[in-house]
Amino acid sequence: MASDILDRLQENAERFSKGQKRLAAYIVECYDKAAFMTAGKLGKTVGVSESTVVRFAAELGYEGYPGMQKELQEVLRNRLTSVQRMEAVNDRLDGQEVVSMVFRADMETLRQTDAALDRESFGRAVQRILTARSVYLIGVRSSAALASFLNFYLRNMLDDVHLVEPTAVSEMFEQLLHVGPEDVAVGISFPRYSSRTVKTMQFCRNAGAGIVAITDSLQAPAARQADHVLLAKSDMVSIVDSLVAPLSVINALIVALGRAKGTDLSRIYNELERIWEEYEVYERVEN
Repeated sequence: MASDILDRLQENAERFSKGQKRLAAYIVECYDKAAFMTAGKLGKTVGVSESTVVRFAAELGYEGYPGMQKELQEVLRNRLTSVQRMEAVNDRLDGQEVVSMVFRADMETLRQTDAALDRESFGRAVQRILTARSVYLIGVRSSAALASFLNFYLRNMLDDVHLVEPTAVSEMFEQLLHVGPEDVAVGISFPRYSSRTVKTMQFCRNAGAGIVAITDSLQAPAARQADHVLLAKSDMVSIVDSLVAPLSVINALIVALGRAKGTDLSRIYNELERIWEEYEVYERVEN
């Protein structure tokens, strides 16, 4: 696995100047706090100038301090325990009103996702799913809700869709006993990345199946198993990760698949409407 910024700071500590060494030592020791500090506040905390902090980020290969800060925040999401995450986000709130802070963070992840999502990869993923014999949906822990949502719609659109139940790894493999080259597996994985998801995707890849990953980075473990990667940004909000942008990508995937199915999908839903009406699936709401 590629090293993160903390590993690189430790590996290169000897070549840093005196001020840079203080910066590196503080970031490594207190990355949960440094991740949300401005360049000025970080410099003041360590005892160096703001310009020193900015130059340090540039020497590490970032376009600016925000780039280094963004990677620190990614490290934060992957390394911290739930208790540490709560403490870090409480520091981040710093008197802000919770609802507005969460809404702003979600809008920003949607903006980043719109910029990051490769439309050609998205189109190829849609075609691969449409032509698959069977589609297997994989998501565990918080991503299980996303996999279940995708399954709810795809099972009405496609002939053979399987939601891989997030049980023990060995039992997940048993649910994939018949996966093969004509099939596709869609793996959904966000920090903190579940090893079960990655192992299950690897199992499908080894069986020759096509792999679509919905994840937050091209360096994410799930992305390294995939033929097609759909990037969706997520943000840390206390003990949970916001999955608003990943859900939006899944919505777009469902809409694109439905559009491609065209008249076939209309026929399916006409039949479903008849069944729902006959068996009173939905409550009638009088205006």
